[in-house]
Amino acid sequence: MRIKDISLKSCRAAGKGQAGPAPPRWAPVARGTAARSTEARSTAARSMVTTVDDLAQGAPRGTSGRAKGSASSDGAALRKIPRTDQLLDDPRMRAAERRVGRDLVKAAIVRAQERARNAEITPDQVADAAAAELPVTAASLTEVVNATGVLVHTNLGRAPLSQAAKDAVAAAAGTCDVEFDLETGARSRQRGLGVIEALRRAVPAAKAAGVVNNNAAALVLAATALAAGKEIIISRGELIEIGDRFRLPDLLASTGARLREVGTTNRTSVEDYEQAIGEDTGFILKVHPSNYRVEGFTREATVRELAALNATLVHDIGSGLLAPHPLLPAEPDAATSLRDGANLVTASGDKLLGGPQAGILLGDEALVRRLLRHPLARALRVDKLTLAALEATITGPLPPVARSLTVDPAALIDRAERMVATLAAHHVSASVVASEAAVGGGGAPGVTLPSAAVALPEELALPLRHGDAVRRGEVPAVAGRIERGALLLDLRSVAPEDDDRLTAAILTAVGPHA
Repeated sequence: MRIKDISLKSCRAAGKGQAGPAPPRWAPVARGTAARSTEARSTAARSMVTTVDDLAQGAPRGTSGRAKGSASSDGAALRKIPRTDQLLDDPRMRAAERRVGRDLVKAAIVRAQERARNAEITPDQVADAAAAELPVTAASLTEVVNATGVLVHTNLGRAPLSQAAKDAVAAAAGTCDVEFDLETGARSRQRGLGVIEALRRAVPAAKAAGVVNNNAAALVLAATALAAGKEIIISRGELIEIGDRFRLPDLLASTGARLREVGTTNRTSVEDYEQAIGEDTGFILKVHPSNYRVEGFTREATVRELAALNATLVHDIGSGLLAPHPLLPAEPDAATSLRDGANLVTASGDKLLGGPQAGILLGDEALVRRLLRHPLARALRVDKLTLAALEATITGPLPPVARSLTVDPAALIDRAERMVATLAAHHVSASVVASEAAVGGGGAPGVTLPSAAVALPEELALPLRHGDAVRRGEVPAVAGRIERGALLLDLRSVAPEDDDRLTAAILTAVGPHA
């Protein structure tokens, strides 16, 4: 078998070096010294009254001390720094305030003023420095061109939305008829009916469908509604960790269900499941181990075998294929699973389906209805933007992930060659190299996709990700991968319409030295 895993101490210190211990505060004062003591106290009292000029003369500013004239000069320079209200009246600040809000604009101004106080810039540069600090949007998220070669990159937000989905989100962003029947003027009979119907058209074997906020939520809902206080029968070989230290057994146990583990890591038969079925059985759970493979002396029960047993069968297919894909024959899909007898299928919306984050429920009508009427379903429901994006993903043109899966490698080589030619015209060292891309996002483990990449010097990785132009929003951030001392920008995970922006980002990162 082989498993692959794609001022007490300061007071004492101050007394060191003295000739002897100080006398107690109550020690008698010798005759003849009272007048001198009174004068000393008067002098000490006067020394506590310090003027600003005294501080300017005594305060070290980059040297052992500056003269009074220098301090006055510094003060004059500080007074030249534009006031906040003056800067807010700059046309650039007013425009930015309308776009991102007053707080973010003031924060950029304060940073620029502080740079002037620290003599990093001159007072007459403050306005331009503040303008350069202005954020592109009111949110902190930065657009990234995914050139890693991982099509569904979890750290980069998984599936990029199609233009159809983006348009649908924009349409739903204001007020919309998410729960309103425009014809009757009454509340609609079912929230999200459009996406439910789209799912059923895409998977005719599903008698009903539902949507929650992610696939983990779909499993939690199923476990809570069907197996709270009961047993969930699951193979030991499918007790997966789904990422970021979240483990399936912990997730299911949190619902009040008990796990009945059967079989072994590498071999679990249908008989193992059958022997575990009893009065306390809530359901059998079959889980696709989407982020690893078990090879060698192995065995697993099929969906068809498990469906023949006297228990409800829930199949977590994970990556969200609704139908079989020719390039991913080992990846389970919803249509096949339901056809083979699964009562309920759960899947993700933002992986191979190519849509927004969502948990999809497909299966028997009574079962899906039972889940959607459970009180927990209200806490797990999705918003109007998710409903809009998911429906447009299913009914619209192929989303970016699907297009990236099926792109011709020759087309990738052609795109890379054109990009390298453009870079060469600007004296940028680059070359075309063969590459291997991956599905990612916990889908199709071990499957590699032939690709082409633009190879660049490794030192360009940081400016492409986080250079000044990126922070100013002039170019998108670019994430690639490092291999053998070179930065590879894999084009299988880059949309063709982003090639010009990617080229511009590279030229900006190289700078005037190109």
